Amino acid sequence: MIGALDLGPLWLTLRLAAISTLILLILGTPLAWWLAHTGSRAKSVIEAVTALPLVLPPTVLGFYLLVFLSPGSAIGGMWVRMTGENLTFSFSGLVVATVIYALPFTVQPLQASFESIGRAPLEAAATLRASGWDAFFTVATPMALRGYLTAVVLSFAHAIGEFGVVLMVGGNIPGRTKVISIAIYEHVETLEYAQAHMLSLILLVFSFVALVAVYSINRRFPLRVG
Repeated sequence: MIGALDLGPLWLTLRLAAISTLILLILGTPLAWWLAHTGSRAKSVIEAVTALPLVLPPTVLGFYLLVFLSPGSAIGGMWVRMTGENLTFSFSGLVVATVIYALPFTVQPLQASFESIGRAPLEAAATLRASGWDAFFTVATPMALRGYLTAVVLSFAHAIGEFGVVLMVGGNIPGRTKVISIAIYEHVETLEYAQAHMLSLILLVFSFVALVAVYSINRRFPLRVG
């Protein structure tokens, strides 16, 4: 059964999740840091926008992304002029959609960790003439390890399991946009239940391991209050 199973969607999904998680850490870290320390009145609005994918139906989010990333839009048109490739129904579009969808799963754990650190450790580092960057990388980042580990696990897991958003934006193109969740749906539609079962079992085991990892991280690295 396993030998006849097409694992192409699995490898494509893992690639998508890895790239998206890396981008999410790069984008989510400064956003989470700002949210943790700002006193701006816009904080609540930015938090709401960041958390929107948590409550918005994936098909709705996917539809609007399909509109905003299409070649006729400003963003999609600019991408076509720069790369010659459409964002919609492409792997690049899947990455953009996955980053937007999984953003709260990166930002919220990081924000909670940064808020728990407080300002005291950073002020202490400043008295030792550490620059802002030095204080962030040598003090804040190690102390926020729990947040980073949780963010990586949750972001990676959600990128692997998403269906509605990636289907709307990427469609079902083998080798380009056909991820594991779409492959499962396709197998069920064609009554290939054995293949659907095997791929579903892979996701089930991965999801369970991801949850165990998150709970283990929370016990191993308790929040440090500054």
